[in-house]
Amino acid sequence: MKKIFFILFALIAVMGISAQDFVIGNGDEIQSLDPAHMQGVPEQKVFLALGEGLVVNDPKTCHAVPGIAESWKASADGSVYTFKLRKSTWSDGVPVTAQTFVDSWLRNLDPDTASEYAYLIGIVVKGANDYNTWAPDKAKSDADNAAAKAAAKAAVGVKALDDYTFQVTMVGPVAFALDMFAHQIFAPQPLHVIAKVGDQWTKPENYVSNGAFVLKEYKQQQYLLAVKNPKYWDAKNVKLASVKFLPINDVKTEYNMLKNKELDWATTVPNDLLDEVKLRSDYQVAPATISYYYIFNMTKKPFDDVRVRKALAMAIDKKAIVDKITKGGQLATNALVPPMEGYTPPKGNAYNPEQAKKLLADAGFPGGKGFPAVTVIYNTNENHKKIAEFVQEQWKTVLGIDVQLQNLEWKTFLDTRSGTHDFQITRAGWQADYLDPDSYLNMFVKDGGNNDGKYDNPKYDALIKQEASMMGGAARNKVMQQAETLLVETDQHIIPFYYYVSQNLIDLKKWNGWYNNTLDTHPWKFISKK
Repeated sequence: MKKIFFILFALIAVMGISAQDFVIGNGDEIQSLDPAHMQGVPEQKVFLALGEGLVVNDPKTCHAVPGIAESWKASADGSVYTFKLRKSTWSDGVPVTAQTFVDSWLRNLDPDTASEYAYLIGIVVKGANDYNTWAPDKAKSDADNAAAKAAAKAAVGVKALDDYTFQVTMVGPVAFALDMFAHQIFAPQPLHVIAKVGDQWTKPENYVSNGAFVLKEYKQQQYLLAVKNPKYWDAKNVKLASVKFLPINDVKTEYNMLKNKELDWATTVPNDLLDEVKLRSDYQVAPATISYYYIFNMTKKPFDDVRVRKALAMAIDKKAIVDKITKGGQLATNALVPPMEGYTPPKGNAYNPEQAKKLLADAGFPGGKGFPAVTVIYNTNENHKKIAEFVQEQWKTVLGIDVQLQNLEWKTFLDTRSGTHDFQITRAGWQADYLDPDSYLNMFVKDGGNNDGKYDNPKYDALIKQEASMMGGAARNKVMQQAETLLVETDQHIIPFYYYVSQNLIDLKKWNGWYNNTLDTHPWKFISKK
């Protein structure tokens, strides 16, 4: 009888766990499992399962709520934050302490790590940028350089006051600091594992997590499976047994899999089937702080000439793109930053075919004559392809120039755009990491890890440094608007196209804890089956 009861109980338990499994179409194959090198949205979604920093995003408001930090306080001038950490561990039982955070942030800042997002720490933490951008002096000895690097490291404003008290000294009263700390670049890393196996720590057999889930299996180009982490500090409130991430960059394939109930969440929708999609009860659409744009590589001719950059920007009818191609409620724009509370983006350079022709002629290419061979790169996606083809046609019709298009799979695309910078024009999209214009604008500082087109304007850098240390309000908003005007209007380093709306397919009659929000960010720990 006991044996029968045990078998019955086990069967019920297995059925219960199965009911809590979740499968997501996660776009492209992820580039890295190391938070120091995560760049894109697919990676961010995986991080939200495997990792946790001081704070996490509230699933409704996106603002910071306690994560590993159970509480915090700021100094009177807002420049020093002291975090009280809860007692938590990695999935192998090793404690996560204040020193873990100190060492993790310093690892990311170390110039030898070459972390693409380390500049975010550099923008807000005292001394962090000096350490992140440190380079050896060839005129000095190895010993002197080692001492100088150690001094720069020691000057970074992070400190473990005791095992569970972490203190951060900022560059000033950073208005967006708490929300920013939810980003993966501020998360702890398992230094005890990294010390043993180095870069091999991200392999499934070595990987340990401090988030709600732990990595169980990872087969590239097939799936990544994360299962509930029993050692997570809030495990009792995590309802999902597992999350399976499928790398699907064909939007129609993803849509068909969702219709066939092979997915619980599709993160993209096929534009040419949008009329059908809009009739579905699981179609979720909402305003989003996400921008679509192209970047010029300013180290490549002829894009070192602002007249060329402005000509190409003014030759594109952005409204036609959102009306005829995307058709999902996106808002055409000539600015990068979406309107936010208290912040109004600049007007930018609008569609103006005649002025575009004149500017190109002034730059020495009348009617497109003599214009060199140009290639636009984009990551594999049917929607990106259609937009690129529209732009290609407009530049031919308005300016008389021919451009080539090249689609690249996600890893190659990121390596080309962010690693080697071996491109002329690239497609880009930016989803805000926190609800502040700085999340967009700080990308383009000279030494920023996301400054893929090598924008270099000392006045711009000075404005970003200034706003990052100001209290929130009208004065700070004015400084940020001045910076954005330089970026999208005066220098035309990028061509903004539109502000996204988030478009997801997930049945909210089936799932709790998933909410439409402006960052389109959905921490897994809050999601459960109804």
